[in-house]
Amino acid sequence: MERTPNENGFLGNNPPENVPFNAEDSIFSSNLFLDGDGEVILTQTSHRLSWKSVESVPTGQDPSSCFGIELVSKSETTLCFSDIYSAEFIGWGLVHEAAFLGQSFEMYRFTIRGVQKSKTQPSVLVPSFYTFGHKDSQTCQMWVNQINDLLNMEAERPKNLLVLVNPKSGKGLGCKVWETVAPTFSQAKVKTKVTVTERAGQAFDIMSSITNRELSSYDGVVAVGGDGFFNEILNGLLLSRHKCSYPPSPAELNDPVEDNGDGLVLDTNVDIKEPSDSGEDESPLLKQSTNLRTGEDSCQIAEDLEFSFPNEKFRFGLIPAGSTDAIVICTTGARDAMTSALQVILGKAVCLDIAQVVRWKKTSTSKDEPCVRYAASFAGYGFYGDVITESEKYRWMGPKRYDYAGTKVFLRHRSYEAEVAYLEVESEKKNIGLEKESSGSWTKGLWSLLKKSERVACRANCNICKTKAGHTSAKCPSLQPYSKDSRWLKSKGNFLSVGAAVISCRNEKAPDGLVADAHLSDGFLHLILIKDCPHACYLCHLLQLAKKDGNPLDFEFVEHHKTPAFTFTSFGKESIWNVDGELFQAHQLSAQVFRGLINLFASGPEA
Repeated sequence: MERTPNENGFLGNNPPENVPFNAEDSIFSSNLFLDGDGEVILTQTSHRLSWKSVESVPTGQDPSSCFGIELVSKSETTLCFSDIYSAEFIGWGLVHEAAFLGQSFEMYRFTIRGVQKSKTQPSVLVPSFYTFGHKDSQTCQMWVNQINDLLNMEAERPKNLLVLVNPKSGKGLGCKVWETVAPTFSQAKVKTKVTVTERAGQAFDIMSSITNRELSSYDGVVAVGGDGFFNEILNGLLLSRHKCSYPPSPAELNDPVEDNGDGLVLDTNVDIKEPSDSGEDESPLLKQSTNLRTGEDSCQIAEDLEFSFPNEKFRFGLIPAGSTDAIVICTTGARDAMTSALQVILGKAVCLDIAQVVRWKKTSTSKDEPCVRYAASFAGYGFYGDVITESEKYRWMGPKRYDYAGTKVFLRHRSYEAEVAYLEVESEKKNIGLEKESSGSWTKGLWSLLKKSERVACRANCNICKTKAGHTSAKCPSLQPYSKDSRWLKSKGNFLSVGAAVISCRNEKAPDGLVADAHLSDGFLHLILIKDCPHACYLCHLLQLAKKDGNPLDFEFVEHHKTPAFTFTSFGKESIWNVDGELFQAHQLSAQVFRGLINLFASGPEA
């Protein structure tokens, strides 16, 4: 039996306008005109919208064609509410039928805006919009109200955001990037308080001085800039609010208990120091760290306790406008500003590990002055530190300065004498044992292939990141306190570089990143120690980094260890640490990872 629209445009026996349609099996539908398509039946359930063209076949014509053009009803188009971000009534105007018919009609209209995946790049999201029309304005307004009511029930979506824009990030396009995505936030009715920074360290000052009352009024903070700018905001928040114990210092791990040939096992039955005053660093980010860590005002301390980390409600966002944008690529799969903006608007969320880096001595002659820094992606010494230090001289070159500085540092080929102690984990024991058994070159190659086949790359809805490990404590998601049975292994020598990757650090120059199987939230640092070697060997390592499906870690001079914590002591001439793209001078240093310490507006990288 054929159904015809009633006077309000509803089909059949649909309920009237004042009846709620939030039950799982409720269906709400109307005959409407879709701009650029023609008459459609629009249907709504509790989770999605769908529409299908109304079949239109002229009398006496073959039902499969009309003048050689097929006119049978098209396949159904579906749009889930999780992919819709706005519905808006736009008033009286023209609605066009299918292009080849060339007809248009005047009627009341409303627009539904959503997202869809790019057809050429699966990790990229693009905005989509559909304009529907009806002769009755109340019908259009009713659809708008109904859709917006359902969207407002999406509790994870942000309503109010603090946005900080770095106009000098990358190629100096921070403001232009924000202007590109800002209208999308307005369309989604997300309020944004925007501040364009005017100097280095301003974002740090804003986040460290903001009161918890004001901070709680936001659903998150969004950085428009690069990894270094995101690090500024991260440190501004965590240094004043994240309360935890420090990891052991190198001096606390200097009494050997056992040396079984596999490495030095150290006694860690030591008292873990509580956070204390931090010394000043040359970086503007850490100028105020002393007051932020302990606080002189008891009222301020009491207030800080009300806003702590981990914090599931408050999320960080990052819209890429930097030189490398490794964090965005690792967490969204694409270096695309609109993709990141849409994931913020839709309220996507992933947990992200954060490394706490503690400097115990700035130089070999300085006194103990613990100074804390947090990193979301990477901390590196030697080659990595030299490149970032050298690149500071050529900021006028923009992102190309890293290529130029990298070439100069590579040709210089400096190694640094240092000692690294890292906390052993059970899986590492098994791997080290297997590596010792495979002493021949062919068996070593076989072991390398085995390790590569066991790689599990981090992807959206990653099972590894969703599974909470046994070492995660209730107070702080890290391996604390360190057990007296913990085994610390030591590596000493001349290193071209010492690196600790929190995430894979994928970027356009290293498609798989430093560590292809690093995860966003598994509670481990990937410690990469590169011993002194000939120029040609190190070049092979760098070339493998730049290669898709390369093997940059499968060299005799490269050590790779998964660990929740490590310590570092420099000897002789020193480099400077690179912490998320920012300079950090340290002679003695220790680091630990906090599993899932922050939440990010992202969904994880697509396959």
